[in-house]
Amino acid sequence: MLNRRSLRIKVMQSLFAFQQSKEANLQLCYDRIEEAFAPDLNSMEVQDKKLLSQQKSQALKVFKKVFEQKADLPANLDNKIKKAVTDSLEFYAKSEHKDFTYFKRNLVTEVERIYDQYLAVLNLAVALADAAADDKKINHKNFLNNAWITAFRESEDLKTRTSKAATLWVSHANLVKLWLRDVVKQDADYMDYLDRKNPSVDEQKKLINHLFRKIILGKTVINEFFESEILRWAEDREIVKGMVEKTVKSYDPQSQKPLQLHELSLNWDDDREFIEKLFTDAANLPDSLKEHIAKNTRNWEVERLPLTDRIILEMALAELTGFPSIPVKVTINEYIELAKNYSTPKSRQFINGILDVISKELKTAGILKKSGRGLIDNK
Repeated sequence: MLNRRSLRIKVMQSLFAFQQSKEANLQLCYDRIEEAFAPDLNSMEVQDKKLLSQQKSQALKVFKKVFEQKADLPANLDNKIKKAVTDSLEFYAKSEHKDFTYFKRNLVTEVERIYDQYLAVLNLAVALADAAADDKKINHKNFLNNAWITAFRESEDLKTRTSKAATLWVSHANLVKLWLRDVVKQDADYMDYLDRKNPSVDEQKKLINHLFRKIILGKTVINEFFESEILRWAEDREIVKGMVEKTVKSYDPQSQKPLQLHELSLNWDDDREFIEKLFTDAANLPDSLKEHIAKNTRNWEVERLPLTDRIILEMALAELTGFPSIPVKVTINEYIELAKNYSTPKSRQFINGILDVISKELKTAGILKKSGRGLIDNK
């Protein structure tokens, strides 16, 4: 099941991709200006290459100043230069808006797809059992009669919720057979389980946990398949693994109750609102908050920080100021963990120090206001 840390990771990934698209768009702006003052090789008129080069240099200089300082265009600017700069600025604004909309929408979609991955993993266990039923070389009876395999196969809830996950393994039937031969049947624990006489419920549960942890989601070609198919599988895998383990743990074959699937989130509406707001607020962090970062990073400009560190800091400030019910200590600790797992070795200490100082500054300035029952920082 998703937790807020997993959601923060998803937001961080989307912000990273969005920032990279902004940098690519900026380079395209420079290219557009370069092209605007390139000699027209098809023109019958003589091209003044020196003048074009001077105009290009001036246009690039004006564009950078207007873009970086958010300044107005200089008065009495040459019309050709003015047009090139204006066109590039408009191009950037439209591209940024388009990319922002895309990444915000895709963020929600990516999180929701995790549930499809969870269903796909459960269905793969059944697909492997189907392949085992067709195997004429050895007897897979213990696997086919495993209480959890039976529960997955008979679960109406799994059938109802499964869409693409169901057809996925049908279209990869030959691949599943190869996995059975080259991975499952090569596993010593699996083969030992097949040799047991009337495996107990505990032995059946142990086998199914082993199947998911070590065979399907372990360091095997099956896991490599998921990596090749799913862009964020490295992070999604742990979420899926947790959901699968809870599904196995919660099922009791002796209770006569059907298998209970786990939800993606306890309250997806709240979690969706959380990630959308966090992404929006961090992507549009006010300059006044960015200045707090700049002045506390030894006078480095925010843009000069390592991109991952900058995104982590901007997310943290967006959360500190935009989510009054989340305690300050919780926010700081969460982003220290993000820095620890996704940035440089020294980033954890760096992020910790910066956020500690900035949070105190924001409190003193009256910007940081927390409210809600049980908040340690709400005094």
